[in-house]
Amino acid sequence: MARFEGRTAVVTGAAQGIGEAYARGLAREGARVVLADIDSERGKAVADAIGAEGGTATFHHVDVADPESAADLADYTVTEFGGIDHLVNNAAIYGSMKLDLLLTVPWDYYKKFMSVNLDGALNVTRAVWKPMSENGGGSIVNQSSTAAWLYSGFYGLAKAGINGLTQQLATELGGSNIRINALAPGPTDTEATRSVTPQDMVADMVERIPIRRMGTVGDMVGACLFLLSDDAAWISGHILNVDGGQIIRS
Repeated sequence: MARFEGRTAVVTGAAQGIGEAYARGLAREGARVVLADIDSERGKAVADAIGAEGGTATFHHVDVADPESAADLADYTVTEFGGIDHLVNNAAIYGSMKLDLLLTVPWDYYKKFMSVNLDGALNVTRAVWKPMSENGGGSIVNQSSTAAWLYSGFYGLAKAGINGLTQQLATELGGSNIRINALAPGPTDTEATRSVTPQDMVADMVERIPIRRMGTVGDMVGACLFLLSDDAAWISGHILNVDGGQIIRS
């Protein structure tokens, strides 16, 4: 398939994990991909690997919590490839996340966490929407989580915020022919999940999932590319669970 031939996609948090898988999936389907991350070494390595496999990819350093850095990312992408068609807001503090309660988490850490995990998606969207609109429109996918509907402290609060942000922006962006949706993975087997979530907790979650296994990055890629593609041309403001049936919403 080549659903993204001739199009340019930006993926934040693309140096590893699910974000890397999104970038590779887009490149396989013909997109020119800008991998945006704070980890330059790993990001450049992934971009080089995509190029070695025949895809088109470049890396650009970004701190999504900084509006100026987000604006620089948009400018770089337009200069490099002539426009922006797609955005995946995947960047987040996760693998190194502190485990604490909303009532006791240090306030400075909470503000830093939210500046990346919630405000970062808005910063990058604000940076790309004008060039995306000038290019005729496009599509955005925000990375949410089933944690938005479960108790998970400030991580879950940030993901609930991502869902609300997605729904509000769907109205603001629609007039520019830009669709925005969110993808909410359930428990997914990544390096970050293995480092932050105790294995007994993972085993308990899997036991409660109707399809009793952890998700894989491959499970997420198809759903993300669907939402970005013209196959989802009349879908906006939607939060798509990819979770093995973990969350039932009526």
